[in-house]
Amino acid sequence: MDAAAAEVTATSRHYVDRLFDPDPQKVLQGVIDMKNAVIGNNKQKANLIVLGAVPRLLYLLQQSSSSLELRTECAVVLGSLAMGTENNIKSLVDCHIIPALLQGLLCPDLIFIEACLRCLRTVFISPVTPVQLLYTDPTVIPHLMSLLSNSQKTQEYITQIFSHCCKTPEHQTVLFNHGAIQNIAPLLISPSYKVRMQALKCFSVLAYENTQVSMTLVNASKPHLISVFVLPVLVDGELLSQVFVKMMQRDQPIEMQLTAAKCLTYMCRAGAIRTDDSCIVLKTLPCLVRMCSKEHLLEERVEGAETLAYLMEPDVELQRIASTTDHLVAMLADYFKYPSSVSAITDIKRLDHDLKHAHELRQAAFKLYASLGSNDEDIRKKITETENMMDRIVSGLSESSIKVRLAAVRCLHSLSRSVQQLRTSFHDHAVWKPLMKLLQNAPDEVLVMASSTLCNLLLEFSPSKEPILESGVIELLCSLTQSDSSALRVNGIWALMNMAFQADQKVKVEIVRCLGTEQLFRLLSDPDTNVLMKTLGLLRNLLSTRPHIDQIMSSHGKQIMQAVTLILEAEHSIEVKEQTLCILANIADGNTAKELIMTNDDMLQKIKYYMGHSNVKLQLAATFCISNLIWNEEDGSQERQDKLREMGFVDVLHKLTQASDPNLSDRAKTAMQQYLA
Repeated sequence: MDAAAAEVTATSRHYVDRLFDPDPQKVLQGVIDMKNAVIGNNKQKANLIVLGAVPRLLYLLQQSSSSLELRTECAVVLGSLAMGTENNIKSLVDCHIIPALLQGLLCPDLIFIEACLRCLRTVFISPVTPVQLLYTDPTVIPHLMSLLSNSQKTQEYITQIFSHCCKTPEHQTVLFNHGAIQNIAPLLISPSYKVRMQALKCFSVLAYENTQVSMTLVNASKPHLISVFVLPVLVDGELLSQVFVKMMQRDQPIEMQLTAAKCLTYMCRAGAIRTDDSCIVLKTLPCLVRMCSKEHLLEERVEGAETLAYLMEPDVELQRIASTTDHLVAMLADYFKYPSSVSAITDIKRLDHDLKHAHELRQAAFKLYASLGSNDEDIRKKITETENMMDRIVSGLSESSIKVRLAAVRCLHSLSRSVQQLRTSFHDHAVWKPLMKLLQNAPDEVLVMASSTLCNLLLEFSPSKEPILESGVIELLCSLTQSDSSALRVNGIWALMNMAFQADQKVKVEIVRCLGTEQLFRLLSDPDTNVLMKTLGLLRNLLSTRPHIDQIMSSHGKQIMQAVTLILEAEHSIEVKEQTLCILANIADGNTAKELIMTNDDMLQKIKYYMGHSNVKLQLAATFCISNLIWNEEDGSQERQDKLREMGFVDVLHKLTQASDPNLSDRAKTAMQQYLA
């Protein structure tokens, strides 16, 4: 230890020693001197913590024999220590500072309460503090609500604590049930900007994905079972949504405009405000688009773009409006050029910060493009024609930041819903290559998006389908079908289903070989209906065109028939049973394969049962099976017709010719003609 460090440690020890002086006056002076020594001095803070100042300060703070002045000064010093590094906060939390300060709030003295709250606020806004500690004692939240009216400082600190500690739907409910809305609403017109701002932040975290809160905010809250009339929440005679709209005006600070726009966005997404309401279309959306322009700070542009993406994600009309507002599509292209070497940033600290965070801009732009292009073909065209857009996405797929990769693949997925783009820009930029690379070892959320995109690239009209097939994709997709995540199983099997559609025999054989019959049948009993439906779709695509049907059924017929039997006997949806009967109809179309049905009386009885089912879709599919079995021009058709007549199928067909559904009666008539020919 060099001399200077030794001296700091010695003085720090001196400060701690004075806390143990028997003379209370000297202790007080010691705490005051300590307060002055630690302001802005992180080294000194760390030393005092290591030397054990915290437990002693907390002891003095909690002693009823300590003077009020001493207790207050202790709270101030602890607040100052908390202002240091994350390690300082961890040490304070480990010393049980939170329960001690919460206990302190029961003291009637306002100055002391404010000092405790200031320290609590600093501790709770740190990412290392477990927010659950605010909710451990159920009396804390109601007590904090009751302190809200005491002073501007208590209002500022308490609302800041709430907005930082409201992380889950359970937290939202606790705060809501203790009257957060009614208690915090009046603060929106506080003379203090800080109080107004913190109250607004509170409402944004309370409303996020919460219908109950959002409905109460716009006052569409339904009266409870005991008929209680719910009065609107008014602030100075105005509804909250009107207050939020005022806070979005251009003359308000940017932070306020943005947070008010978030409140209205969350209320809209939670179903409390319609997407065509003028406060969304004419106020919130234009405000958020404005935040994306380059005169704003990096974090404002990021938050603006991400909030806008969230606002219009489910609504094509908002997507169309946004795409034509203030040249948004072109404005987002600037997100990729920032900060440039000719940046107007003269503040070197700011430039350094922005260089470190520039990837957040790219992530936000990809998210917003994904949302803009999720439904409308013209918007997708506009996006892909933006300068170097496809190249930007391709490089985004291999960025070091996982968040950028995820956002880039979301953007790609959104654009891959377009037949036009799959045929043009996707092919020109060989997008499939980085996509395949991304699929090698990515976290699940990236895998889900990337494999969804791959499903689209494997559709039969996509020119990327051929090169992807040659790149050994089948192995990869088969491994996805074994994932614990049902979303990944669905995508793996879906991509294989798309791949098998009108595919060569070689591809089909490779899919069956690679997937293995055991895994195929495991997927046919998957608890997730989507997986089951896509597996049936795969099977149906594999069993198309006669030579393919016969070949697959000659090697796997027994197991396939067994699987079909199990599905038709189990409790499944109409869609599942219809798909299964369609597979059976394909088998019935094979030359040799149809014998597997003809020699299985149990299966024939099942087909007959479904011909008489109450659901027309199932009747149609079952009739189609019979039609394929009795078709005239084929070998052995006479014997098959005779057997089915003996089993009573002709009577059933005859009855179906009178069916009220025109498709069904036509199909039955066509089948009957085979007997007459």
